[in-house]
Amino acid sequence: MTASTGPQATATQEVTHLGRFTQQRALVLEAFIEAVAAEGFASAQARHARLLAADSPVGLSTVYRTLSALAETGRADVVRDMNGERLFRYRPGSDHRHHLLCAECGVSVMLDAVAVAVEEWAAGVARTSGFTAVRHTVELTGICPDCGPSVEGSHGD
Repeated sequence: MTASTGPQATATQEVTHLGRFTQQRALVLEAFIEAVAAEGFASAQARHARLLAADSPVGLSTVYRTLSALAETGRADVVRDMNGERLFRYRPGSDHRHHLLCAECGVSVMLDAVAVAVEEWAAGVARTSGFTAVRHTVELTGICPDCGPSVEGSHGD
């Protein structure tokens, strides 16, 4: 990323879509954007803990409100872990995505091929039902190859 398109510049642009600008919201967004590649999905509490570790004076409620606002505007993907907690990941574009999430380690895989079928199905449901502004959530979870049992040694060899 260049200096003009780095996390700080992106955070400044994004915060304008969320209503009132505050320095705390900008800090949350900057940390959120920086964490995309390294962390993937994470809870608001995990994001808050990282901010505190970096000596950022941001409250947990500000983190929750900012991440929820990002999700509402389509700028964050949200999935639920096995305990029902919402996990967030920054979405640089406004396109809707679907993921397969490991229930053990949290690693996620984007499902582009599945997304087309799901979007077509949802559009068809909207057309045939007469409903408008139809939204959907599809969450797929499982155990990734790194967390699951080894295929090689699973037969008692």
